[in-house]
Amino acid sequence: MAYNMSIGYMPSGAAVPDWLNKGDNAWQMISATLVGMQSVPGLVILYGSIVKKKWAVNSAFMALYAFAAVWLCWVTWAYNMSFGHKLLPFWGKARPALGQSFLIAQAVLPQTTQFLKDGVTVETAWINPAYPMASMVYFQCVFAAITLILLAGSLLGRMNIKAWMIFVPLWLTFSYTVGAFSLWGGGFLFHWGVMDYSGGYVIHLSSGIAGFTAAYWVGPRSTKDRERFPPNNVLLMLTGAGLLWMGWAGFNGGDPYSANIDSSLAVLNTNICAATSLLVWTCLDVIFFKKPSVIGAVQGMITGLVCITPGAGLVQGWAAIVMGILSGSIPWFTMMVVHKRSKLLQHVDDTLGVFHTHAVAGFLGGATTGLFAEPVLCSLFVPVTNSRGAFYGGSGGMQLLKQLVGALFIIGWNVVATSLICLVVGLIVPLRMPEEELAIGDDAVHGEEAYALWGDGEKYDSSKHGWYSDNEGTQGRNTAPSGVTQNV
Repeated sequence: MAYNMSIGYMPSGAAVPDWLNKGDNAWQMISATLVGMQSVPGLVILYGSIVKKKWAVNSAFMALYAFAAVWLCWVTWAYNMSFGHKLLPFWGKARPALGQSFLIAQAVLPQTTQFLKDGVTVETAWINPAYPMASMVYFQCVFAAITLILLAGSLLGRMNIKAWMIFVPLWLTFSYTVGAFSLWGGGFLFHWGVMDYSGGYVIHLSSGIAGFTAAYWVGPRSTKDRERFPPNNVLLMLTGAGLLWMGWAGFNGGDPYSANIDSSLAVLNTNICAATSLLVWTCLDVIFFKKPSVIGAVQGMITGLVCITPGAGLVQGWAAIVMGILSGSIPWFTMMVVHKRSKLLQHVDDTLGVFHTHAVAGFLGGATTGLFAEPVLCSLFVPVTNSRGAFYGGSGGMQLLKQLVGALFIIGWNVVATSLICLVVGLIVPLRMPEEELAIGDDAVHGEEAYALWGDGEKYDSSKHGWYSDNEGTQGRNTAPSGVTQNV
């Protein structure tokens, strides 16, 4: 049957209202998808590869579970707690983001109108992007999800998976939403003018501090795992790291909520800072340890990406290089020198060093944004007019103070909230795996292993001197795979 052009797709009408900018909407959805891919498969691959072989499945699943759990919580109540109407100066009102009338209407972030000191005169109107709320909810959700997954990096190799399943929605509700509303959704730090372009505080500082705090309450890995915890697949780890780096184009490029000149600058600065930081970290490894560490290079890449995030669209290119030098050296120093001399840092088992790569780098990024934020670029993004970094004089000194106060709020809230959440979860299920599961790993926790070392994944039963497959139950016992004797 011939196709009738008269009833084909028409790029107009109710599905394309006058306020819709297709370019902005396309970029926002692409940005959201890039950020989502940082988590799935990016951090799923990275976590599953950077840990000891016996924890590959558990580590990857912690990331996958968090991504799924955040989605349902986000659209049910957490989005509006982060970006909805004000309940408290640091918290929005909980309500669903599921209704058709809400999702297809033009996007708006309520309560973000910035008034002058008289409380009447509008300084900066609220944000009203030229695409539907559905795109905004999508974009903000993947940010919330990756925050939980980054936090998980501190807890790999010993947290009870059932405790993690309870922890995720509680932490999203009582910690993440507070930081997001305070700094982005129209809370008191937003109106005061604290700069966090794309999550240096909301995501990285909070995940680093919360991860370290949760690691304290959960307790350490087994002694054997703490002494030796080699990655099971360095090349696959680099694949995950590459997805993380390239996905950061959406992470920082999508936060102007438009495909505009500021988003272009943010993407460029992101790559400049990340590359500089990776090179500095690698050079320090060569100078002090005589060998360039691949894992160290990935850590340097991450600290650069984290550091530039709060100022990606607010600083000039030269400042991005300076921030990269600092992010490649200061977190390196805290991880390689300070950590080994600090009793507290030695006592708390932060599996992947998230405190250094995210908390230290996030704090550093927020502080350097307070130094280097360029006035013209600030006018493109920051709601408080005449904002500038300390390097540019004027009110810049006050901006640096605002950045430090904002960081202290995020640190304090996350320490208290995360501690209370861990205590509550601990009343329901143990936070830490039992010793027998810690000794065995994935097979004990999930009944699955990451790699099939023999045949199709058969396992050797030492008591019966034979091979068997989990999928076959007892069938196939005492049957060795081809080429392998039963008395291996």
